[in-house]
Amino acid sequence: MAAGGYAKLPNGNVVVALTLPRPDGGEGGHGGATVRVLVHAVNRQRALTRVRNLGFRAVRLSGNSEPPTLDEISAVLHHPDGLVWRSRHADDTELWHPLRALRRQNAAG
Repeated sequence: MAAGGYAKLPNGNVVVALTLPRPDGGEGGHGGATVRVLVHAVNRQRALTRVRNLGFRAVRLSGNSEPPTLDEISAVLHHPDGLVWRSRHADDTELWHPLRALRRQNAAG
């Protein structure tokens, strides 16, 4: 289960925000053992499926305790994949990364 939440957009789509453990469990140069993952999808179930398809098999969203901020929503809407991450406790200077990059780092490391 993941801490997180969602925001429904005016067009009916959603942005889901999840706080997940880093797959490699380490810092990996990005500071912290957890990451904030943002997903833009048609609905919450599809958003979770997109994350699961990239290897985060046990992801569930229960409740809406940590919904995405307006800045996070903007970041994921402007990314071509609609699936981004950065360290959970990152400052505002850390850029958002494609989720595939996190999975590649884990596979290479």
